[in-house]
Amino acid sequence: MKEYQPIHVLFFLLFTAMILLPIVYFAPKDGYNVFGINISFLTWEKLLNPVKQEHKNLDFLNEVNINDNLDPEFLKNANSDSISLGLPTKDTVLAVKSKTKLHMNEISKSNLFSFFSELSSVSKKSKKINICHYGDSQIEGDRMTAFIRQRLQTQFGGAGPGLIPTINAYSTISFKQKYSANFKRKILFGKDKLYNNKYGIMLSSAIFEVDSSNSRKGIQTEAWIEINPSNVAYSRCKAYNNLSVYYNSCNARCSIEIYNNEQLITKDTLNSDGLPHAFNWRFSSTPEKLKIVFKSTQSPIINGISIEGDIGVQMSNIAMRGSSGTSFGAVDYGSMSFMHKTLNTKLIILQFGGNSVPHFKDSSAVKNYAYRFKKQIEYVQRCSRNAAIIVIGPSDMAQYKEGIYSTYKFLPYCVQQMKKQSLIAGASYWDLYDAMGGKNSMFAWVNNGLAGKDYVHFSNKGASKASQLFYNAFISTYKQWEYNNLSINNKADDNPE
Repeated sequence: MKEYQPIHVLFFLLFTAMILLPIVYFAPKDGYNVFGINISFLTWEKLLNPVKQEHKNLDFLNEVNINDNLDPEFLKNANSDSISLGLPTKDTVLAVKSKTKLHMNEISKSNLFSFFSELSSVSKKSKKINICHYGDSQIEGDRMTAFIRQRLQTQFGGAGPGLIPTINAYSTISFKQKYSANFKRKILFGKDKLYNNKYGIMLSSAIFEVDSSNSRKGIQTEAWIEINPSNVAYSRCKAYNNLSVYYNSCNARCSIEIYNNEQLITKDTLNSDGLPHAFNWRFSSTPEKLKIVFKSTQSPIINGISIEGDIGVQMSNIAMRGSSGTSFGAVDYGSMSFMHKTLNTKLIILQFGGNSVPHFKDSSAVKNYAYRFKKQIEYVQRCSRNAAIIVIGPSDMAQYKEGIYSTYKFLPYCVQQMKKQSLIAGASYWDLYDAMGGKNSMFAWVNNGLAGKDYVHFSNKGASKASQLFYNAFISTYKQWEYNNLSINNKADDNPE
């Protein structure tokens, strides 16, 4: 075998360099396209001036203390049943500091202020209002919603986690759930779908499989769901005394039994006219082990289960892993509008965009996505009787490229277009990307334990930080609205006709 001397290695390296240097020198910024395949080279500019990893300063997050309670001015009259806000002052308005804001135009401002009017009187009028927080895997497991819910319920009254899926596919901090093996999950944004798209507002439902041979003989099949309060849930989420089971397409006799700690509380029959309905039951206190048993020869579609308090705010976490937020229009209008009306939905938060960002090839794809998202907003508005809508855009997301972690190329443009189309649709917009620190901020969030090593998802602590940033912007807008309303009313009182 031929032996190579050091001089041979040197000549080989020089020869290789002579070939590669012209390629690097003349290499276009976006690389070479060879038979539809993009081949990138280190450019001359980057060879002489290599890109360095950017380290964002996150000192501003030190002011976001997720362990503190709410503003003492707003909590001093609080009790476990309802919240008396008292009269706002200019000082309490200015006490809420927010690094970011809700972006609004006149239409979205009018819609949001209508919600604020409902929110301000919810405990005083002993009524309930519902908030739906939709999102992709960034809110999965109730991570962001749980924090915002606790803040809202502490300030305005309310209890319980609100709507939960018939079959909860992801672990969550807010409740515990078990179900019989014959219950099967059906999701609009996945492969296993319902035949009639009657998903209701959760975009996922469940049916239980029945024994066909027994059904022909009139023998009913039993299916059950068991729910327990979670020990690690926020305090308000652990307590609830109202149960609602939402269902539709019940076309055969179906009995329902409610148990607490294996003791039968009530037995009834679901309405079998095939239309959307809700079965309601009130407990004297939070059930330790709630069990719901269904018996029928044909399964109805169970759209969701709501566990909540008597008055105040209920806020539902509706996580849709892998979704781009463009599936709402495929849901049956009747099933969705029924649930929004029954629940008295007044605010809907749509947190999407992250699943689309890695797949954008050009600016046209971004514009197309944002326009499609706008159409979804408009459909949700129709189904919810014009509830106020707040869009939370994608967080910063980083990819490893040329030795550093950097923001996806089209993410900033996606934020811009989503904001534009959201405002056109009459929704408010909160910029999570900007709140995190903008371009290339995700690397710093990961390094500080606020996001995972996938450089996409928040850690639990990071989710709480992001939630507090949103809540600051939200409550700052609310307090300013409240102060302005008070000023107008005081002027009216000072100048009677």
